[in-house]
Amino acid sequence: MTTRSLEGRVALVTGAGRNIGRGVALLFAREGAAVVVNTRRNEQDANTVAAEIADAGGRALAVTADVSVPSEVTRMVARSVDEFGKVDLLVNAAAHRVRSPFLELTEEDWRRTMSVALDGGFHCTQQVLPSMIESGGGSVIYFVGKGAFLGGPERAHTAASKMALVGMCRSLATEFAPHNIRFNVIAPGRVATDRPADEAPDEHFLEPNPMGRDGTVEDIARGCLFLASDQSSWMTGQVLHLNGGAYYG
Repeated sequence: MTTRSLEGRVALVTGAGRNIGRGVALLFAREGAAVVVNTRRNEQDANTVAAEIADAGGRALAVTADVSVPSEVTRMVARSVDEFGKVDLLVNAAAHRVRSPFLELTEEDWRRTMSVALDGGFHCTQQVLPSMIESGGGSVIYFVGKGAFLGGPERAHTAASKMALVGMCRSLATEFAPHNIRFNVIAPGRVATDRPADEAPDEHFLEPNPMGRDGTVEDIARGCLFLASDQSSWMTGQVLHLNGGAYYG
C-alpha cells in the first residue's frame, strides 16, 4: 500500500471555499492531511468543501474567519489545534482583488488589500508557528501572482502587498530553519477559475504562454503539495513560478 505524502499532518488552508484554495484543500485531504477549511464569511462554501472531504473518507473542519482580524485568526487556530492537536501546514490562499487606476485608488482599498494579503499572512503565520515548533517542523506557503513580478496597470496595491510577502517569506525562512519550518511562495500565472462576471483578467495575462494553455486549479494545487510534502524538504525561501513559461523568474 502506497503511503500518502501528507499522512498524519494537519493543514490550515485560508480562502479555501473556491478555486485554488478549494483545490488545495481537496488534494491535501486526498494525500492524507486533516484539513481546516477557512473562508472569510461564507459558511456554506466552507461547509461544502469540508463535506466533500468527509464524504471521501477524510477529516475536515470548516471555520469562518477574516484573516485580517487578529482575534479571528487566534480563534481559528485555537479551534484547529483543539480539533486536530496541531497545525503542520499553512497555505495562505485568501485574497482581496480590486482593480483600480493608481490615481483613483482609495485609502480604503489600499488598506483592505494590504490587510488581507500581507497582514493576513502575518497573523496566520504568527499564530501557527508555536504549534509547528512544538511538532518539530512545518511548511508555510504564500501566494504571489505573476503580475507582481511583471507589473501591470491598476494593480499597484496588489503587487505591493504580494511582493512584501516575498520579503517576509525569505526572512522567516532564515529565522525558522533551525526549527525545520520551511517558507515558500507560489506565483501562478493565468489560471482557469470561476471569476465574478464583472471581473476581467488583466490584459497582460491574456498573452499566450509557450505551453499554449491556461493553468488549472490542479496545476497549482500540485505545486502546493510539492512544497508541503517531504519532496521539497531542502527547499525554503523560494518562489515557485507556475505559469506555462509566461515568466521565467
